[in-house]
Amino acid sequence: MKRREFIRFLGGAAVAWPLAASAQQSERVRRIGVLSALAEDDPESVTRRAAFEQALKTLGWTNGSNVRVDYRWAAANAERMRKHAAEVIALAPDVILTSSNIVLAPMIQATRTIPIVFVQVIDPVGSGFVESLAQPGGNVTGFTQFEYSLAGKWVELLKQIAPHVTRAAVIRDPTRGPGIGQFAVVQAIAPSLGIELKPINANALDNSETERAIAAFARSPNGGLIVTVGGTAFNRDLIIALAAKHRLPAVYPYRYFASGGGLMSYGPDTIEQYRRAADYIDRILKGEKPADLPVQAPTKYELVINLKTAKALGLTVPPSVLARADEVIE
Repeated sequence: MKRREFIRFLGGAAVAWPLAASAQQSERVRRIGVLSALAEDDPESVTRRAAFEQALKTLGWTNGSNVRVDYRWAAANAERMRKHAAEVIALAPDVILTSSNIVLAPMIQATRTIPIVFVQVIDPVGSGFVESLAQPGGNVTGFTQFEYSLAGKWVELLKQIAPHVTRAAVIRDPTRGPGIGQFAVVQAIAPSLGIELKPINANALDNSETERAIAAFARSPNGGLIVTVGGTAFNRDLIIALAAKHRLPAVYPYRYFASGGGLMSYGPDTIEQYRRAADYIDRILKGEKPADLPVQAPTKYELVINLKTAKALGLTVPPSVLARADEVIE
């Protein structure tokens, strides 16, 4: 290369390099706020966070690089939920991820402008969170937990795996729509299966009262336990331990109950919802609006049987139930 051409090349590069560096510096790091109902050290929280961030990475968003994910953990405390909702809003995120009805409600009260993607919410239309499933409207969309009708499956499964059960304690939250709706379905199905119900109000009970309520129920024979969604995930270890102590066959709504020692669970794959939420967040960060993204139902349900627990309770799981199981824990 001749000397004059070489000098011209260097001059052009000197102009190009600062421009490229300036362009890189001007790329704004996007921000995602996350408010969870669980505690940060809950094993389910750890799994959900890993699945969510991995899904984001697959879509081109790496936490700490081109996106920052700010987490807040409410640990089932209503006051903390409201406080953290305000904190997340103050961070001015581009989009917010929330889980469950009890977290979504204060977040919607805190902002009607920042896009919100929810997971594990029951009846978002009936709860007033969105206008319709097909056209959510406003700044909110996401993924439903399940239809109330699923609660009927819990009664049927309990009777199939423990035919001797004629009484069932139903742990539920009577103060919110999901708890009321699930119990109504259980109440409608139970008589046809010869099961008498005893509701236990999860939202009003501290640990000592929970122990007394379940112990009192277990004094009579042929009892079982149906654990609904709402107010139960936060003290699931206690509920599982009490079911084992009083030898109560129990059915739970999520896999992490069965993997934690519960007899069986049937419900949506909670981790999959976080992967799907990452896709919606990616689309919102790229310019789409929540109002144009339909609310979606779960696509994957899991029946999990814990054979170790069944054996401890003296139960033989029918082959027909085992054949339908997505996972068998031994």
